[in-house]
Amino acid sequence: MSIGSYVLVGYDGTTESENALRWGAREAGLRHLPLTVCHAWRWPFPISHIDIEGTAIVKRMGEHVLDHGVTLAERFAPGVKVSKRLLDGPAYAALMHLTEDAALVVIGSHEQDALPVGSTALRLPARARRPIVVVRGAESRYGDGEVVVGVDGSVGADAALAFAFEEAALRDRRLRAVYGCWEPTAAPDCDLSLFDDEDKLRRVCGARLECQVAPWRVRYPQVDAWTSLLLKPPRQALFEAAENAALVVVGNRGLGGLEQLCLGATSSAVLQHVPCAVAVVQPLCEPGQSDQRTG
Repeated sequence: MSIGSYVLVGYDGTTESENALRWGAREAGLRHLPLTVCHAWRWPFPISHIDIEGTAIVKRMGEHVLDHGVTLAERFAPGVKVSKRLLDGPAYAALMHLTEDAALVVIGSHEQDALPVGSTALRLPARARRPIVVVRGAESRYGDGEVVVGVDGSVGADAALAFAFEEAALRDRRLRAVYGCWEPTAAPDCDLSLFDDEDKLRRVCGARLECQVAPWRVRYPQVDAWTSLLLKPPRQALFEAAENAALVVVGNRGLGGLEQLCLGATSSAVLQHVPCAVAVVQPLCEPGQSDQRTG
């Protein structure tokens, strides 16, 4: 499903961004794509206090940080072509500027429950049209963890499945498709009568889950794919599945999607609270198209 000519990683010299760089470098190697390392430097004072010499110093510091990131990337993925981009301004704006030609974007994040409002890790997945991987902690922490993907019958879930199966195949990981159906929007046509009969709810939503996963099993027969239907809210189902996961993949907006420029409630909750890396994937339809349900 990937489009774009390179893997883009945001790097600022922190441990979190180094973890993202390691993930992105490996991703570029697996996808046989070049890697672009981006650092955004910024004059830390109001524009009325710009000092030419001081600005030059801050920019040179940014260049040193970026050069260090490139050195690390070359160490993490020998043989991958690495380029660098030094941009002026906030990290969010710099990465948005480069996303259009990227296959995917990888950024680091603070530990769970520590994402401030307005952070790049929350803003970028809401706006970018490319898959965004937010890396939390070192990849080695997750050993042979699964790729977990959220499914709800939406076009957003189809996009998440496409990315998740591709990642599972590239990294030789088991995949688990999770459908938390205990929520009004999770039932086909929001049929609330299903919640009066748990057996019927399981049958209907289970069939929907299997129907949506089936085409990807055919396309990626090498992936060991499992499905989990849980009578729990979607976010709770994903929280539990994420405990031993290497990566959780969610659509930007599923059936409960809100405004075009807002991150979906479940996706936002997953980004803020799960202990592993999270990929947020845009719907496969073009912007402006309605999210048609499947199943």
